[in-house]
Amino acid sequence: MAKATNTEIIDLLGEKFGEQLFDVTEPYGLLTFSTHKDKVITVLSFLKENGKIDFNFLTDITAVHYPEKNQIAVVYHLHSMVSGVRVRLKVFLNENHPTIPTASTLWNSANWMERETYDFFGVKFEGHPDLRRILNMDDLGVHPMLKQYPLEDPNRVDKKDEYFGR
Repeated sequence: MAKATNTEIIDLLGEKFGEQLFDVTEPYGLLTFSTHKDKVITVLSFLKENGKIDFNFLTDITAVHYPEKNQIAVVYHLHSMVSGVRVRLKVFLNENHPTIPTASTLWNSANWMERETYDFFGVKFEGHPDLRRILNMDDLGVHPMLKQYPLEDPNRVDKKDEYFGR
């Protein structure tokens, strides 16, 4: 099969989902679009099972925290090994209630990726078979990738200007 173009993928998705997909861009040639959390599994299923594009490989699931917007974006990277093209799907969640359906029902590899995203960003994947921390200590009371904490300890004494002749 020939390599699918971004335009063909956009047209195919537009026919199926219409206004349910938005913010369609192509930064650096990578087709990127957004959807709502109640439609994410439907969109991911279509991308995986459609014979024309066949996005059969889930490359990554991660998140980005936007504290100024009170949002967390869950980001899915998919790769079609058959047609040799990649896409990025974003779903924006309220940072106070970051829940989204699990993609582990579609790809087994989503299991550990979702656990990592939960561990670092606090995103709860509904229906996940074993959602618990994977890299940090179980008793860690925070999610370290959220931009809610100062970058440096204000009590550090080795960072004072007087020690550097300023």
